[in-house]
Amino acid sequence: MAITASQVKELREKTGAGMMDCKKALTECEGDIAKAVDWLREKGIAKAEKKAGRIAAEGLTRVASQGNDAVIFEVNSETDFVAKNEQFLHVLDVLQAALLEAKPASQEEAMKVNTSEGTVEEVITNATATIGEKISFRRVNVVTKQDDEVFGTYMHMGGKISAVVVLKGTQDAQLAKNIAMQVASMSPAYVSQDEIPSEVVEHERELQLQMMQNDPKMANKPEKVLQGILKGKVDKHFKDLCLNDQEYFLEPKQKVGQYLKENGASAVCFVRYQTGEGIEKREENFAEEVMSQIKG
Repeated sequence: MAITASQVKELREKTGAGMMDCKKALTECEGDIAKAVDWLREKGIAKAEKKAGRIAAEGLTRVASQGNDAVIFEVNSETDFVAKNEQFLHVLDVLQAALLEAKPASQEEAMKVNTSEGTVEEVITNATATIGEKISFRRVNVVTKQDDEVFGTYMHMGGKISAVVVLKGTQDAQLAKNIAMQVASMSPAYVSQDEIPSEVVEHERELQLQMMQNDPKMANKPEKVLQGILKGKVDKHFKDLCLNDQEYFLEPKQKVGQYLKENGASAVCFVRYQTGEGIEKREENFAEEVMSQIKG
């Protein structure tokens, strides 16, 4: 099958691999991006922790709490200039108040929530008309805590990144905010390794095993040693993805989980939004350049 420039570009962003390596991987995997990522990792070409780096959409995220509820949401614009516009910021204020009150269970439900200026959908439509750029309400998440738990919220760069955490065993608001800052800056995927789905762990185990089998240095090692090395590689991969296993930014010699435990606290859950994450940015000039190099 023909491999497109956009496929090569996406794979490069996900893996950091070279153009021709990406083309070869996609060809071997019949254009399947996920399989191509694994193929590159197995060959030792891609870094496991490399994520898609290009942020496409502009706009802002917001997080706010009230009582036992917190809301985190994202509104996108076409340009960063508009995201700093007073009209755009007013839209976020209107939505924040309404969403925190209504506590919608989904984006679809949120669009029907009534605000002081019409439904969320109407507010977004009107903003698009008056601001002159396409404004979109992308996502929302409502987090609920118990009375004996505490929220920590943090917004970085005015809302380019927002995070909310729930801690139990403490009512220390500053500690909770610090952990929200940790989440915002270090982008964990799970609270602890116990939360990682078994199929995700097994998938990583198979990848690491394949890479070890391709490594001549592993050829003559005893099976027991190989199993120990495999476990170490899998654990290392997931370490930085788990909040409790990350180095605490205020006490780098301690892990977050250890620091929380010493303060009688533990993390229950968290949500982190980064503006535009996961949205593809189309750059026609780049696509044309890539296509000219991979034809044939």
